Formats: sequence, C-alpha cells, structure tokens
Amino acid sequence: MSHAMSPSAKKPYGIQRVCRAWHMARATVQRHKAQAACEPAKRGPRTHDRTITTAKPDQMWAIDATGCLTDEGNAAVFVVVDHCTGECLGARAALRGTRFKAIECLREAVPVTKGRYDTQIAKGTALRHDHGSQFISHAFQDELKSLGIESSPSFVRQPEGNGCVGRFIRTLKEQLLWLQRFRTVEELDQALRDFARRFNTHWIIGRIGYRTPAAHRRSLLGEAA
Repeated sequence: MSHAMSPSAKKPYGIQRVCRAWHMARATVQRHKAQAACEPAKRGPRTHDRTITTAKPDQMWAIDATGCLTDEGNAAVFVVVDHCTGECLGARAALRGTRFKAIECLREAVPVTKGRYDTQIAKGTALRHDHGSQFISHAFQDELKSLGIESSPSFVRQPEGNGCVGRFIRTLKEQLLWLQRFRTVEELDQALRDFARRFNTHWIIGRIGYRTPAAHRRSLLGEAA
C-alpha cells in the first residue's frame, strides 16, 4: 500500500502516511517485512522429489543423532549409515552429544569400508547431515575435509533428504533402544555396536532386493560371500 500512487499528488503514499491512517506502528510493519524476507519460499519444485539412495556403496553416507535414557542420564547416540546398502557403519553413545563424539562415530565408520583411517582416504564419498550444531561445527567440517569427504547438508525443513539414516534410527529404536534398559552409557555403547553387526549381517531390507546390507555390498562390489 505504501508504494501505491496518490491519484491527486501523483506520488507514493509512503509508509508513514499509511501507518498513520491504519493506526499501526511503523516498527511493527518493518518487523513483519524482515520476517517475511527470512522465510523460505513455499512454492516451486521440492528439492527432494528424486531418490536419495545411490547405485553403489560409499558414494553417500549419512550421520544423525538420537537419544536414549540410561541410569546415568540421557545419552546421545550417533550413527553413520550408507545410502546404498543401508549398512550401519558406525554407532556410538556418549553422555554428552558433542561435536567430538560425532567425529568419533565418523572415525569408526571410515576403516569399516576403507580399511584404514588416513588423510583423503574417503575421497569420492559425500556425507549427508542435518544442520545440527555438531555437524556444522568447524571441528567436524575440518574432519570431513581431512578425509576427503564432501559435506552434503540436507535442505532445511525437508527431513526426507536425510531419510536413509532416519529409517535406520527408527529400526534402532524399535528393536533396541525402546526395548532394553541400560545401566551405563558404556553398556549402551557396546549394545549399539552389537546391534550394528547383527543388522548388517542378518537384517533383510526390501529395497535392496530382500538382502542383508552386507550381502548387498558384496554383490555390488563383486566380492565372494
């Protein structure tokens, strides 16, 4: 309205005159304009209409965190999952979910498929993550660069972009975290590793041809069973 032209004066009305006519404070109008400018567009094509799975292992990994109650308090749980095979490559628990604990989970995942942990050893792999403070921290991003891993943040307000690790966490909760009581974080940490091994070698996944994650990796890489 403030940009509309006065038919008599042939000039814009201006925000001051409009606010006075509507009995509204100019600060209120400016605040709403600033909020509107910061909001993401709600129209146009969705950024994740296409598949997020990959054709081969180690092209895209994903990391995310959840929580689990222990007798020592609420613990943070970090997991790393492969977008192709669905394998859980790393699973760690900690009393505090810091960026350093997230890095520990990543460091656990790298040797599983690369054989060792070294500079630029994971070049060609991207890591999907949300905008959690641990994952966008300088320490975590520097770790990715050192390993040669491309940082691939999911789009804001589109959690399906991180759906592969989200689906694994749902299974983890339904099959372990919600069923057992853990006295210590250390006990939870060991249970996570045991579950990851069982999941990779025994869990049948429909989207990969009703195979286990480990069998699907062997099939795609041409390795003997």
